[in-house]
Amino acid sequence: MSKNSLGKTINLIYIAAKVRLGFLIMACTLAGIAVSPASTLTPLEILLLAVCVLVASSTSGAFNQWFERDIDSIMDRTKKRPFVTQELQPTNLLNLWLVVISCTALYFTYRVANLEASLYLFAGIFTYGIIYTVWLKRKTWMNIVIGGLAGSFAVLVGSAATGNTFSTAPLILSIILFLWTPPHFWALAICFKDDYEKASVPMLPVVTSISITSHAIFWHTFLLVLLSFTLIFYGMHWVYLIFALTGGLYFFYTSVQLLRKQDKSWAKKTFFASIIHLGLLLLGTMFDAMIFA
Repeated sequence: MSKNSLGKTINLIYIAAKVRLGFLIMACTLAGIAVSPASTLTPLEILLLAVCVLVASSTSGAFNQWFERDIDSIMDRTKKRPFVTQELQPTNLLNLWLVVISCTALYFTYRVANLEASLYLFAGIFTYGIIYTVWLKRKTWMNIVIGGLAGSFAVLVGSAATGNTFSTAPLILSIILFLWTPPHFWALAICFKDDYEKASVPMLPVVTSISITSHAIFWHTFLLVLLSFTLIFYGMHWVYLIFALTGGLYFFYTSVQLLRKQDKSWAKKTFFASIIHLGLLLLGTMFDAMIFA
């Protein structure tokens, strides 16, 4: 295999497995560790746990694209995905490998951390791969609301690995992730409403209106941004607060503008603001934990 061919294959796998999303889920786990009151995990154990979460998340991402290749072929946004173009062959053997790789990641999570962390990781990939992808996405506008639990479970993987699953800070962060997911995807759904209608996917702006969706985005954003500030009362410090304020206020501002203007332009800005907000929030927890360790 030539270097160009190998590079292309790796890039196709990266796209098909939604590895970029996997890194975000991995960051949620690291943030779960960061906000936990105490941890005996070594740097090597944290690294290995992060890799396990990344791998497990990527397997569920690959299954998602394999299962949705029929509707992906209808939507302009997704019609060039590797399983649609058949640059990667959507075989049943692939799913067997995804199961094997997922089980391997779960086993190593158990060995590196504990059984509880492994169970939360399983809950996360099952929520995204089966509950959201197979059971809910094509049937109800609540698809992404319930699917948002995948991010919450990722946080709990980290806190469980430290032995602090039910500590206040990790629970708050898991709720923040649960509240963050719907406005993030609803903003995207406003931008690509026509695509979702063509594919008969009942996202909120498809089954209701942009007005109702904008209100839902605003209230979710208001609650999660407000909730994010409470972490300073449970172990976080001024470093985290700077990150939370910067990302949170910008996300809230775009959601207010979307509520006022109710157009695709502000929906797009809100979508990207949600990414900036979550990225800053997760980085804030990690930097804060490292500085005040």
